[in-house]
Amino acid sequence: MSGHHPSGGTPRRRPAIQAATAAIVLLAVAACSSTTTAGTSASAVDATSIGPSGNPPTLTGAGSTFDEPFFAAAFPKYHQQHPGVTIGYSAVGSSGGIAAISAGQVNFGAADVPMTAAEQAAAKDGPITQVPVDLGGEGIAYHLSLPSGTRLHLTGPVLAEIFLGQIIRWDDPAITALNPGLALPGAPITVVHRSDGSGTTYIFSNYLSSVSPAWAAKVGTGKTLNWPAGEGAEGNGGVATTVYATPWSIGYIEQAYDQGLLLPFAAIRNQAGNYVTPSAQTVAADAAQRPAITPTDFSIVNEPGADSYPISGYSWVLIYTHQPNQATGQALVAMLDWLTHAGQAYAAANDYVSLPPQIRQLAHTMLQQITGPSGAQLLS
Repeated sequence: MSGHHPSGGTPRRRPAIQAATAAIVLLAVAACSSTTTAGTSASAVDATSIGPSGNPPTLTGAGSTFDEPFFAAAFPKYHQQHPGVTIGYSAVGSSGGIAAISAGQVNFGAADVPMTAAEQAAAKDGPITQVPVDLGGEGIAYHLSLPSGTRLHLTGPVLAEIFLGQIIRWDDPAITALNPGLALPGAPITVVHRSDGSGTTYIFSNYLSSVSPAWAAKVGTGKTLNWPAGEGAEGNGGVATTVYATPWSIGYIEQAYDQGLLLPFAAIRNQAGNYVTPSAQTVAADAAQRPAITPTDFSIVNEPGADSYPISGYSWVLIYTHQPNQATGQALVAMLDWLTHAGQAYAAANDYVSLPPQIRQLAHTMLQQITGPSGAQLLS
């Protein structure tokens, strides 16, 4: 860092991503190259579901780094309330989570974009049920030395030009016009993006596609992109760390990942023409414009509304509709029903937005589709 620190905007507290480390257990997921774990004992499983050995089932999950701060806080709390079943989660990115659940390597995957029809067809153990699990915003983090109390302002089209490599210096007229009175440096912009297959990238590129025809035509929307500019970093944490360590850089991260590093978020102009930053209020305002979503119609980027933060999205848990083991299936749906209802308190405490009531009901309805080996419903 050479003594250089970004400034501008109000610093935020570090999320509880490292909380309850004493309860964390190691999860090894085959073919997953990086492992960040948040595992604990969990689940209210009655004695009749334990099985002949008397040992409770173990739940394993893998996927989205967007979800990791929430899971790292929620799973230990679930353990405190329901001792018994071990939960392990490996944060390997949304594409890694889809690959792991498709191969039957984990009990649940997590992704910030639902599986496509082709991805579902490739799943080895049958149909997949996709359950909304959390709601959050993606901040545009930047590393600039700005006067205290000031914040960078950007529009979607200008942000697209930066990530297209068309705007390459901080004092470009397109940026200075949005920030009158702010002395921006003539330094080159270092773009930082995800190197792994990422649902966070999907939401970000979905937003850019919605506001920039040039981005939509040249790059488009996806978990993995052919990036025209910048350097890659793995996971939300990798992007946050790289931006922090690289003067004059810019990147996109799930808002819980500023990690108390004094990384400010740019104010982004929304459809109403107002400049907004990601917060519980602004992400909720954006989501409120689309109260009904489905796994095939899920995008909430760039919604109207005076307070809407336009780079927002839901994340999803992916589980097999037909569970081969009764005890494990019961433990899984019980935990996920808690996570999407009472467990939302730990989402709200870690820079996410509690699922709106209609989405909580959607989650419950989706979990009611899960059946055990006999074909009977596992959740009442």
